[in-house]
Amino acid sequence: MSGFPWGDFGINLAASAGAALAVMLITFAIALGKGVHRIVDVAWGLGFTAVAALSFALSDGEGHDGRRLIVTALTAVWGLRLAGHIALRGRGHGEDPRYARMLAKASGNPHLYALRMVYLLQGALVWLVSLPVQAAQYLPGPMNTLAALGVTAWLTGFFFETVGDAQLARFKDDPEARDAHGFRIMDRGLWRFTRHPNYFGDFLVWWGLFLLACGDWAVAASVLVSPVVMSLLLTKGSGKRLLERQLADRPGYAEYAARTSGFFPMPPRPHEDVERR
Repeated sequence: MSGFPWGDFGINLAASAGAALAVMLITFAIALGKGVHRIVDVAWGLGFTAVAALSFALSDGEGHDGRRLIVTALTAVWGLRLAGHIALRGRGHGEDPRYARMLAKASGNPHLYALRMVYLLQGALVWLVSLPVQAAQYLPGPMNTLAALGVTAWLTGFFFETVGDAQLARFKDDPEARDAHGFRIMDRGLWRFTRHPNYFGDFLVWWGLFLLACGDWAVAASVLVSPVVMSLLLTKGSGKRLLERQLADRPGYAEYAARTSGFFPMPPRPHEDVERR
């Protein structure tokens, strides 16, 4: 496909960087007022929504209207759902232990350290990961088979993420989910097939959005870094690896990990196979 408006896309990139920065700076100001930095996690989904909405406005008259609308809607639904979920989950709680430990080790002003290492870093990641969302809105041609696959991947991922989060929330609301050591291991519903249905869902959502930007191979190549970075964050960075490190010593977790896939959904391993491991 030819005719991709690289110049206008470049302007969009600059504007979206400003939008992501604005969301994080506003969140930082609110966090200072409330005295907790955990609300930056709410801003993660809001930042993507802001970038998608801005790109939709700036790409008017440039890209295919159907693709522009779909990409914006899918990103906004994902981002707003995630922001709302995290806000409800953290309501009434104090500082997130991750941020408390980070700030306790910070040299100099801990709030300025949080600004640099949390807010500005997350703003940069929002901008980087959202590159396919921005680029897809400038593609002039009609949607193709890859775009249809992208929507299917997004729908599947959104199902895993949303249902997985809802199942975990219901589990934590169950008084029988607690024992003397805290919460028992969640191994019901989607959590029987993968230890991280929500992270797997995120993975599919962002590869799906990338496929919506694959109407032009040069464009696709230029934004491929985005789903790769998101995949690494989910599996090697602040997602799966960090959570499993926190759960490693919880009673029953080793047995759960032995029988349950670490990321991609798979049938639970039979008991005899677990015993041989």
